[in-house]
Amino acid sequence: MNRVHEFLDALAVRQKKFLHKGGLCIGLVVTRTAQLEGLPLDALALLTNEGGQVRGLGKAAVQSILAEFGITKTLAEEGGRTSRGSLGLMQAYVVALNQANKGRSPLDLEKVMVWWIEKVRLHFSSDGPKFHFDTAKSVSANLAGILSQAHEIQKNSGGANYVGAMLQHLVGAKLDIVLGPASIRHHSHSTADGPTGRNADFEINGVAVHVTTHPTEALIRKAADNLQSGLKPIIVTLADGVEGALFLLKGTEWRDRIDIMDAAQFLTANIYERSLFKVGECKSTIQTILERYNQIVEECETDPVLKIRF
Repeated sequence: MNRVHEFLDALAVRQKKFLHKGGLCIGLVVTRTAQLEGLPLDALALLTNEGGQVRGLGKAAVQSILAEFGITKTLAEEGGRTSRGSLGLMQAYVVALNQANKGRSPLDLEKVMVWWIEKVRLHFSSDGPKFHFDTAKSVSANLAGILSQAHEIQKNSGGANYVGAMLQHLVGAKLDIVLGPASIRHHSHSTADGPTGRNADFEINGVAVHVTTHPTEALIRKAADNLQSGLKPIIVTLADGVEGALFLLKGTEWRDRIDIMDAAQFLTANIYERSLFKVGECKSTIQTILERYNQIVEECETDPVLKIRF
């Protein structure tokens, strides 16, 4: 293992978020800054005037670097600019770069950049969950199998919430199939409700649908606010999340006013209904939902790992 790979591999082991798209953006832009300005770098000098973001970090800068290596896919719509922890990652990377450069010879920044580019290529080539309908299993078990694969990918993603994103877009795909593609708006899983003026992940005819893997007190308060606004809130979550949401509602004035639904059952019931309870039709119905899911991911997300393979 050469010197560059050794220090960068060690860095990625210590902070796995460097291998997620936000961390990759940090690596690319800070490495380019080091190439232009030389080492050592001053982490404070890499902050914007307001001090809240990394100087030069953004989609245009990231895509310009990738284009030099023949990569045209978008790594991140915000170029990592709004990623949580981007300042901490930048500071950690600057420390690592400066320390690695103290060796007997200057650090080869061209090799450093190639290392990051290879990680980007690996990111784009990563396989997402695969759909295989097992006729011996229930419909809900087949759906759980897809989410289980997403969970395994998430464990090695450095912090990306693949399960949460998949759950949101699966529910969105189901709603599109029921209501028609133009009936609701879809957003990236990382898009906060506040800036978009949304009351929930989906709002349909006075119903506010909240999709989450882990219900929190903040979500319960938001659902309660929707009640005060005349909306009917529904929380769609994983099986474990149902119990958690019911616990949070216990003893509150909202316990009988907010519906809590298991996501697998929420999807399963629709699959049986649309298949007219014909067992042989369930596979094609699931595939229709998953195909719409992939379209939504294509429209709203930049991480190809979220797409389901058939």
